[in-house]
Amino acid sequence: MPNVTANGIQIEYDTFGDRSSPALLLIMGGGSQMIYWEVEYCELLAKKGLFVIRFDNRDCGLSTKFEKAGIPDMMAAMKGEPVIPAYTLEDMADDAVGLLDALGIEKVHVCGASVGGMIAQVISYLHPKRVLSLTSIMSSTGNPELPKIKPDVLAEVYKPVPDGREAYIEHHVNMWRKLWSPGFPFDEKKLRTLMAESYDRSYYPQGMARQSAAVLAHGFRRSSIASIKVPALVIHGDKDPFMSVEGGKETAQLIPGAKLLIINGMGHDMPKEAWPTIIDAISNHTMQANI
Repeated sequence: MPNVTANGIQIEYDTFGDRSSPALLLIMGGGSQMIYWEVEYCELLAKKGLFVIRFDNRDCGLSTKFEKAGIPDMMAAMKGEPVIPAYTLEDMADDAVGLLDALGIEKVHVCGASVGGMIAQVISYLHPKRVLSLTSIMSSTGNPELPKIKPDVLAEVYKPVPDGREAYIEHHVNMWRKLWSPGFPFDEKKLRTLMAESYDRSYYPQGMARQSAAVLAHGFRRSSIASIKVPALVIHGDKDPFMSVEGGKETAQLIPGAKLLIINGMGHDMPKEAWPTIIDAISNHTMQANI
């Protein structure tokens, strides 16, 4: 896969579809490599007439790591202890815009999942002239008054990640059992394959802690989210155990004219059975924004 130097770091990326088509930038969540946007998923979006770009956020995958910054104690931070982030979500948003600059793309449809949705929101209000539309999937506003993550889910997500390949895979299978969509089949075989690919490509769990610290430091930016003027689509599962559906509802309420799609039975993942609904919604949203 190719890479570029942008915003002072190296960013690994990949593309699908016709370069002359409207661009769609996919931003993955905390600690998740771009391969979580599966090839088949990206190809289906490209078949809808989009030039699809996926990339590794900083501190993840094959993009630049920030190892010298140390590892924050996220369990302590989630309990209210202060944490100083190594970088901010604004920095991560600027990475994405820097990637667009390097690729010579002036305007883009931006789509983020989980923490990636927050980064997509930041891009939309910091760089509105670069954004054609926003899609925020299973993300939130950072409002501390929203429903809290259940302790067992929180503990599973921030449990120390083991070193060995098989232990790493088993760890993530157990974690995703907590996050998975209860209304859809748990595809353990596919998940194990993805986790093996993730481990082989880049074992780097400490990056997730620093990204999570950036999320906590970001806080609730009500006025900034409310200032977003681009066409917005919010997609959320009604059974999300990590970022409550109330966070999706609040995102849609704050952004003027935003559309809200709630998928029954979906948790904090995008099950393949829901892909047609999600991909059609994104495609229709981007087409309407292009008019």
